[in-house]
Amino acid sequence: MHLEERWRRENTDRQEEPVGASRTVELRRDSQQTLPAVSRVLVTGSAGLLGSALRSVVARGGGALEVVFATRSDADLSDPRATRDLLGRTRPDVIVHGAARVGGIKANAADQTGFLLDNLAIDTSLFRAALDAGVERLVYLGSSCTYPRDHRQPLVETDLLQAPLEPTNEGYALAKLAGTRLCQFASAQHGVAYRALVASNLYGPGDDFSTDRAHLVAAAIAKVHAAKVAGSPTVTIWGDGTARREFTYAGDVASWILGSLPRLELLPPVLNLGAGVDHSVTEYYEVARSVVGYEGEFVYDTSMPKGMHQKLMDSSRARALGWAPATSLADGMLATYEKYVGSLVPA
Repeated sequence: MHLEERWRRENTDRQEEPVGASRTVELRRDSQQTLPAVSRVLVTGSAGLLGSALRSVVARGGGALEVVFATRSDADLSDPRATRDLLGRTRPDVIVHGAARVGGIKANAADQTGFLLDNLAIDTSLFRAALDAGVERLVYLGSSCTYPRDHRQPLVETDLLQAPLEPTNEGYALAKLAGTRLCQFASAQHGVAYRALVASNLYGPGDDFSTDRAHLVAAAIAKVHAAKVAGSPTVTIWGDGTARREFTYAGDVASWILGSLPRLELLPPVLNLGAGVDHSVTEYYEVARSVVGYEGEFVYDTSMPKGMHQKLMDSSRARALGWAPATSLADGMLATYEKYVGSLVPA
C-alpha cells in the first residue's frame, strides 16, 4: 500500500490502521539539543532486518513521534525523482536510512559491480534529496564491511580507510564507505547532523533466510533446520569454521537509534555499534544446533571462501553514550528461529 493511501485511511478511519502505517513512539529528550525538536521520522529500507526491528520497537511504544516506514513499493530510492517525491510527501524531520542492496559472501563476490553501483545510486539519490529538502538530521546505517581486512582488533572508528578492504565484498564496502563519508562532508559543509552508525553484522526476527542473501546467523539457522527436517546427518559449513564474527541483535540497535534521535547532533560523525564480543563460525552453528534441536554433525568445505578471519569492533564510544546491548546470543537466535519457523508455509 502506498504512503498516500496509508495516510488517507489513517485520517478517515483511525480504528482500521493498515499494516505498515506510521505509528508513534515516545523518545527521550536531551536538554542540550540545538536542532528543532523531532516530530516525524522517515525510515527507508523498512522491509529489511533493521526496519523490521524498528517497526517492532515503535509498535511497543506510544507517544508524540510519528514514524513513517517506506519500502521499495513506496519509492525506488535509486531514482532521484521518486526519492524527492517521497521526501516531499512525508516531510520528515529526521531520516533513518537503512535502504541498501545487501547479500552474503556468495552474492557479493558474484556481482561486485552491481552491489557498488546499486548502493551508490541509492545513497546519492537519498542524500541529495535530503539536503535539498532541508532535512537536518539523518542516521546512515553503515557497515562493518567498510573496515580493513587483516587490521588490528578490535576495530576503532579511525581505522576506516587505513588498509585494503576484504576483496569478497569490496564493491558493497566501497559504496558504504562513500555513504559514511557523505555524512561527514554534509555535516561539515551544511551544518546538519548526519551521522553514520557502523553496526556490526545484525541478526534477529525478520532476517533474510534466502540461500544467496542470508548472512551467517540466518544461514546457519536455515541450514540446520533444513537438515533436521530432512533427517540429514551433516551440515556443511563454508571454510574451516574458525573465522570470527560479531553479531548484534537488531532489536537492541533499533531501540538505541530511536532513543538517540533527539540528541543526534551530540554523537560523533562515525560511531561503532556492536555487541563487543565475537564468536567463531562454528560457534554460531553450535548455537543454531541447540535452538533448532538438531543432533547431526558439521563438516567443512575448505574450498569455499571464508572472508576476513576476524572482524570485531570497539564500541566504547557508543557505550559512553548509553549503548548497552541487552540480548544474549542464545536468546536472540532462539527468537530468530521461532520467527523463521512460524513464517514457513507447510508443504
